[in-house]
Order: sequence, then structure tokens, then C-alpha cells
Amino acid sequence: MKKPNLILLGAGGHAQACIDVIEQEGKFNIAGLVGLPDEVGTSRGKYQVLASDDDLPNLLSQCQFAIVSLGQINSPKNRIRLYERAVEIGFKLPTIISPRAYISPSATIGAGTIVMHGAIVNANATIASNCIINTRAVIEHDAKVLDNCHISTGVIVNGNSKVGAGSFIGSGSLIKEDISIGKNAVVGMGLTLRHNLPDDSKFLG
Repeated sequence: MKKPNLILLGAGGHAQACIDVIEQEGKFNIAGLVGLPDEVGTSRGKYQVLASDDDLPNLLSQCQFAIVSLGQINSPKNRIRLYERAVEIGFKLPTIISPRAYISPSATIGAGTIVMHGAIVNANATIASNCIINTRAVIEHDAKVLDNCHISTGVIVNGNSKVGAGSFIGSGSLIKEDISIGKNAVVGMGLTLRHNLPDDSKFLG
């Protein structure tokens, strides 16, 4: 059976990690990438940057599926823009899960989210749409990660905690159980968060 075509929206370093997960999962044929105008015609491994954002409507006839492969650190705005644009045009945004990740049968993962190698999403956890659950991140039981979040490499979000929409948690950070992080918050790398964070706040140690 022929695999459906998938286009990647974003052509930077995170896209290369996404390519590896998509190839390992084996459910889609990567048709190419969408990047900046000056990236068109270049390659990421064996895949070509086919178009810029402005050309997205013309790609729908070739690909029904798209995934945002742009990374996120300081702001989720570009990932949100690409996600909403793809939905508006009519692309389907699949959930991509590495075969080397563990997802509890009782967990829920939204459209356009990618769960990368070695990640764990435990019982009754909820991951919303357009999120990155990066390599070896752990989302513990009953935790919630809302839309457009980036949970970086090696992060542990402990049980019954909530990460608000658009937030970024830096590599190796530890979120205490029952903690609530507001929307568009930033937690720096290698930190332990033991208290709630309000919307639009930064915890940098």
C-alpha cells in the first residue's frame, strides 16, 4: 500500500530531527520541505526544500498531510502561524510518534504534535495540538501540555502538572508535581520548577 505524502513546514535543524522520526515511524512518504525563500532549491539530507510559505496552497494537490517542523524557543508565534495556515488551506495535520517512544493507551495526543525518540507519555496524560515532545522527555500521569508547546530534550513534567499553551520548557528541566505553568511561559535549561508560573513569565534560574 502506497504511503501518503507529507510536507514538512520548516527547514532548519529541528526539521532534520523530525525527518528521522517520520522515517522511523514509516507511515508517510516525505515529499519535501517548505522553508524561507532563500532556502528553496536546497536540500535537507535527501529531501528538497520545494517552496516557501507563499506557495503552500499549490502543494495541497501533491500532499494532503503536513507537519510543522520548525523549532521553538523564545516564541511559539511562527509555529502557530504555520499550523493555522496549513489548517486554513486544507492540509491534515497528523500526530507523529517515534516507534522508540512510549505512549500510554490512556494518554491523548493532539493533531500536529510530534513525539520524538525515547519520550514517555504516561497514563492519562494529555498533549494538545502542534506540540513538540522532544527526545527523552517524560510527561507523567495526568499531566497536561496545552497547544503549541515545546517540551525540550530530557524534560520531566511530573504528575498532574499543567503546561500552558505556547510555553517552552528548556532541556533537562524538572517540573514538580501539581505545578501550573501559564501560557507563553519560558522555563530555562536545567532548572527545577517548584512553584506555579503566571502567563507570559520567564523562569531562568
